[in-house]
Amino acid sequence: MQDTAKASNPKNYIEGATGQWEVIVGLEVHAQVASQSKLFSGAATAFGAEPNSHVSLVDAAMPGMLPVINAECVAQAVRTGLGINAKINLKSVFDRKNYFYPDLPQGYQISQYKQPIVGEGEVEIDVDGEPMIVGIERLHLEQDAGKSIHDQHPDYSYVDLNRSGVALMEIVSKPDMRSSKQAQAYVTKLRTILRYLGTSDGDMEKGNLRADVNVSVRKPGAKLGTRCEIKNVNSIRFIGQSIEVEARRQIDILEAGGKIDQETRLFDPGKGETRSMRSKEEAHDYRYFPDPDLLPLELTMEFVGELEKNLPELPDAKKQRFMADFGLSDYDANVLVAERASADYFESVAKGRDGKVAANWVINELFGRLNKEGQSIEVSPVSAQQLGSIVDLIGSGAISGKIAKDLFEIVWSEGGDPAEIVEKRGLKQVTDTGAIEKAVDEIIAANPDKVEQVKAKPTMLGWFVGQVMKGTGGKANPAVVNGILKKKLGI
Repeated sequence: MQDTAKASNPKNYIEGATGQWEVIVGLEVHAQVASQSKLFSGAATAFGAEPNSHVSLVDAAMPGMLPVINAECVAQAVRTGLGINAKINLKSVFDRKNYFYPDLPQGYQISQYKQPIVGEGEVEIDVDGEPMIVGIERLHLEQDAGKSIHDQHPDYSYVDLNRSGVALMEIVSKPDMRSSKQAQAYVTKLRTILRYLGTSDGDMEKGNLRADVNVSVRKPGAKLGTRCEIKNVNSIRFIGQSIEVEARRQIDILEAGGKIDQETRLFDPGKGETRSMRSKEEAHDYRYFPDPDLLPLELTMEFVGELEKNLPELPDAKKQRFMADFGLSDYDANVLVAERASADYFESVAKGRDGKVAANWVINELFGRLNKEGQSIEVSPVSAQQLGSIVDLIGSGAISGKIAKDLFEIVWSEGGDPAEIVEKRGLKQVTDTGAIEKAVDEIIAANPDKVEQVKAKPTMLGWFVGQVMKGTGGKANPAVVNGILKKKLGI
């Protein structure tokens, strides 16, 4: 990988005993393609099946079995390429990558090397309010290996081939990232794009998205250092931790007069360290050659154009539209577009309503409660229609903000139509000035000392407002309360 970063931000430098060091990060993200069947066979890809129950004769590498390309996996790779503003190569070639593992039945992996399906692209990220572009080197299709299981028997390892032959997109970034935060932001954004496109679910807990993390360090302005690759990191948090740990390890070695060996390492989150796995292979070690069982893959401009025409609105475009149409801040728009389901939910709530109020309720009340309960928006007990109704009731003056929160709790726990709940439970806001004046008079009469204080210090008016709201069960219209209090107290 070549160094394509135009400039480095000094605040990302790491301080060592001999001065500042710059960390260089490139990522190879493996995303499982969202498809019903595998890349070269008709076997199912569903997660959680009994071991070796989703294995065809092709996946098991039985003699004479020939791979047949899955057209939907090809389309998904092209959609992803279009989603990251990348060049789509109309001609690509599948190669054999030769290496042996017990869970790789053929003794080689069908992948792409010199002629991948997708070429250079880019992903825009935002770190601490600073936008930056991470270059994409390539995206290629390849088949996954199976899974070795070591904890089922004291003397033997078992092999589950359910994953064998599942389609992966390997998305290789350029070494443009200079910190763990940038790398985490990149993977987060890439996963969001994949989910918007529907080309991968990006579920890291299931192993459907994992990253090989390439890390090297150098003195600012020096040539690129020797990199080490940390294999199969399966969480965004661990990606950040592994970069910081590995960068510090390399700095310590170099400052002690040693040299960095190019190798593949594993990250141990429990011990907070990386450890050597094997020396890093180069392309010649894999003895790549075109797979003789597969013809070159040739696409037409019409095929690519049809896929591009049907792409969904992607997060960057949606964010700009939310800011323009609903007057949202950059921060709020970022939060709302982070997941497609969240953006769709918000848009349903905001349609025909005050976008800022809708965003406030979705982000603070709904997301806050979902996070507390450990639930996703897809299973939210409060539907977009119900939350929209609550926003309408606030806007019309039927309920106060405090009552709205109580109403949200009722809908969350019991369900129902918010408007009907307000009617049946007598939650309507009190706008009758006579009733509010009576409550205000009672509070003033009961607190003569506070009356004198508020005349000297008008900021104490909030105390009176709170007492009136408390006395009316939160149903009084706060604006009316404020007006009456100021008139009665002469402030």
